[in-house]
Formats: sequence, C-alpha cells, structure tokens
Amino acid sequence: METALQITAVSVLAALLGLLLKKGSPELAMLLTLAAVTAAFLCLTGLLEKLMDFLEELSAATGVDGELLAPLYKTIGIALVVKMGGSLCRDAGESALASVIETAGTVCALLVAVPLFRTVLRTLLELMNG
Repeated sequence: METALQITAVSVLAALLGLLLKKGSPELAMLLTLAAVTAAFLCLTGLLEKLMDFLEELSAATGVDGELLAPLYKTIGIALVVKMGGSLCRDAGESALASVIETAGTVCALLVAVPLFRTVLRTLLELMNG
C-alpha cells in the first residue's frame, strides 16, 4: 500500500509538472514522464521479487512444474512492458507506434505461451487416447 501511494504521489506530481512544461518544452515534459515511469518501475522491483518468490513457493507446494509457470510469468512481463510503452507513445502523440507495440506484444506473448499450449494439447491427447 505504501508503495502504491508513493508511486501515485510521484506520478501526479510528474503529471502536474509535465502540464507546466508541455507548453514551453514538450520534449522536457516527455523526459519527465519517462523519468517518472522509470522511478515507478524501480519502486516495484522489490515487490515483484517478493511476488515471484511467493509464486515459486506456491509452485513447489502444489507440485506444478516451474516450466509450466514460466510462460505465464513472461506473458505478464510482456503485458506490463507493452502497456507502458503503448501509453508513452500515445502520450507523445504517436498512436501508430503504440499500435505497433501492442501488436508486437500480442505476438510475443503468444509465442511465449506456445510451450504451454503444447503441454495442454499433449495432455488432452493423452486423456483422449488413454
């Protein structure tokens, strides 16, 4: 909760400063936005590590193979990066680039999930034949 409040405060402050800077120096306003996004990601790294540790603990407790969860982790990472990148491009007035980022993210997420799809398909085929 404390981290969410810190990130919100920094983001709102950066947004207000960005509004002031946008008229005189839109490039500087964009750099400020990038700096705020970077600061937010840095604040989240510790929490993400704790989350990953918990998910690994959960995987070990349930007996689910870590290889099955790896595509899920990667897909979540791709989604977060694409969301931020697309939003930054839209803020810069580059909606076409945002669309390209989102399309690339979708393709990458699907490719990352292929091993999981193969495992599910193999399991279904075994159940149908067995």
